[in-house]
Amino acid sequence: MTPVFRYCNISNVMDDIVKKNLLYDFYGELLTEHQRLIYEDAVYNDCSLSELASEYNISRQGVHDLLKRCDHLLEDYESKLGLVSRFETLRHIAQTIEEISDDEEVRKLAHKMIEAL
Repeated sequence: MTPVFRYCNISNVMDDIVKKNLLYDFYGELLTEHQRLIYEDAVYNDCSLSELASEYNISRQGVHDLLKRCDHLLEDYESKLGLVSRFETLRHIAQTIEEISDDEEVRKLAHKMIEAL
């Protein structure tokens, strides 16, 4: 039998990582401390399920469920509040202003806005 290989698009993986980071940056404080600790270790420190299970004395399945629950909660907050979407829209508008403006002062202000976001 011929093996079936799945090729993942690196761009999609990076988009998923950026999305998780943005959602956590905006809504992470709404998670419990326990959820935050494990989620940060998984997402920011790239810890495996086994490492997390050992560190927090829970099962691998428990870690997996917690991470899925956190992802769902963060996405649910975004669907209700839309802060990440608004942030991305404002950043895109500021970048466009910076790119198309002929006025140096306007470009500087747009650049400051991008940095502040």
